[in-house]
Amino acid sequence: MTTLREGAVDPGTTYRFTINGEPREVSVPGMRRLLDVIREDLDLTGTKEGCGEGECGACSVILDGMVVDSCLVPVCQVDGSRLRTVEGLGDVETEALSPLQSAFLEHGGAQCGICTPGMLMAAQVYLDDGGGADEDDIREAIAGNLCRCTGYTKIIGAIEAAAAARQSDR
Repeated sequence: MTTLREGAVDPGTTYRFTINGEPREVSVPGMRRLLDVIREDLDLTGTKEGCGEGECGACSVILDGMVVDSCLVPVCQVDGSRLRTVEGLGDVETEALSPLQSAFLEHGGAQCGICTPGMLMAAQVYLDDGGGADEDDIREAIAGNLCRCTGYTKIIGAIEAAAAARQSDR
């Protein structure tokens, strides 16, 4: 907690945003990491902390259509924004996986699981932006996400499959 003066504690400011389609508000200190707000205050624990320094991408979320490392973003910067976490990829009500999540499952793209949420978020933005089944483009799209299992081949295969399925649906 932020100390204002001896004995006084910052109660925080109220920040409002939409996360996974649901309007939310939190009253926290403005410099609290978005990652901590997501995991601890909103109880959305799919977003992982890998390094806490913006180096690994495990904590990636989608902020107003862009992939960001939530460990580097203070919550004061998301007031009025739209956020999407890995919990927002599938259908919460029916518990159905998104096509991308299904492709990761079918192609073995999720190994130890540490990088999976961040990889999914980066891949989702790539697909949302019209990305195709091109390996070089996919590698560039997920470049900010590190896989500790060195399992990029299966991850790329899963994204290629999701992109190809999306193209055939058009």
